[in-house]
Amino acid sequence: MNSRRTTLMAGVSLTALVVAGCGGGDSSTDDQATVEPPPTSETTTTGMPTALPGTDGMAFQLPGEGGDDDKAFTYDEVAVPVGSTVTVEPAEEGGRTTVTLEASGLAPSRDFGVHVHTQPCGPQPSDAGPHYQNDVDPAATPQSPSTDPAFANPGNEVWLDITTDGNGNAQASTTVDWEFRDGEANSVVLHAERTKTGPGEAGMAGARLACIDEDF
Repeated sequence: MNSRRTTLMAGVSLTALVVAGCGGGDSSTDDQATVEPPPTSETTTTGMPTALPGTDGMAFQLPGEGGDDDKAFTYDEVAVPVGSTVTVEPAEEGGRTTVTLEASGLAPSRDFGVHVHTQPCGPQPSDAGPHYQNDVDPAATPQSPSTDPAFANPGNEVWLDITTDGNGNAQASTTVDWEFRDGEANSVVLHAERTKTGPGEAGMAGARLACIDEDF
């Protein structure tokens, strides 16, 4: 009799285990069927900053960003923030040239010296070369740009010095009695100070803060 009870208990235990095993398998299958993969996202970057709302022109970016097209680099993000803009419009007529500049989003209420330079903008501020001159100073060299008032003056170069308003906006325009030589004027540089005019310092305007390519 004891042997029969043992056999029955073993049978009941085996049945319970089988039922439990089947139930566990069904539960696992149900759980797996309801699991959904996490959503995927896609991020696209252009390498070019967005111009400030309501502004035109090319937005300034840090050197090394963006493509190989025309460039607008800031070398000082405090004075010329990323996303601020400068628009340059040259117009030639009757042997004379007018250059108009509009700036938006620069540091507010401060002076900038602004000149046309000979070379395109590059990663280094010095890449833009010296000021474009209609009559080139024969004493000037790449290491020692012209500071002679006979050549470094607003009639022989293009100066567009500005003072920004409380929002960092400014406009300037100048007209000179000559036209640019093809391929010799390629950028506009913003400097840290208004342009000096005295002997030995004429044309100087402090550090180069930003540069924008312009095909004159």
